[in-house]
Amino acid sequence: MPDPISWGIAWPYYLSVIAFGYVLGSIPFGFLITRFAGLGDIRDIGSGNIGSTNVLRTGRKSLAAATLLGDALKGTVAVLVTNHYFGFEMALLAGLGAFLGHLFPVWLKFNGGKGVATYIGILLGLYWPAGLAFLAIWLVMAIVLRYSSLSALTASLTCPILLYVLGHTQMAEMFTLLSLLLWLKHHENIGRLLRGQETKIGAKSKPAGNMPEDPQNEPGSPA
Repeated sequence: MPDPISWGIAWPYYLSVIAFGYVLGSIPFGFLITRFAGLGDIRDIGSGNIGSTNVLRTGRKSLAAATLLGDALKGTVAVLVTNHYFGFEMALLAGLGAFLGHLFPVWLKFNGGKGVATYIGILLGLYWPAGLAFLAIWLVMAIVLRYSSLSALTASLTCPILLYVLGHTQMAEMFTLLSLLLWLKHHENIGRLLRGQETKIGAKSKPAGNMPEDPQNEPGSPA
């Protein structure tokens, strides 16, 4: 803990860095991209989520890919810019801000995405080998079990442990917090997994905008 004097001097900088990350993270790419494409409000489609999985329900793969890339890059940009100008510890705070911005964007009444793409983007920006490990775990789980949500949950559970084993204690502590938030945002997916009602990758679903509220028709993906 910093002493009272140093904390009194530093806290405005800490808050500014978190705010910078939050503003970047709160850019709702899924919402904006679909609006600009003339598809209306993505929150009225499918699960109502603003992430790439729900954007995919519009039938526009290019828009889903753009959403995925945008959601990841806002986390990467936040940490890379902050690290360049203010150092690694500040970059961790910027990453936290970006993640909170994605999950709770003020522009959408604090109802954002589930955080996986932004989580990966932050991880790649801070320590890319761990980001690649996350993607590898996700891919193996997705191929074997065909549940996107379970793949993301498993990778996010493993990530802080891997960082701690590799000696990146500060990162491990921050990503423990991010993983906890990610799991909380996936509480509905976890419930469906436990009930055996989660949709598998590649399963056919109702057309976008015509999906009933039956939990079996909710997505298995964590965007």
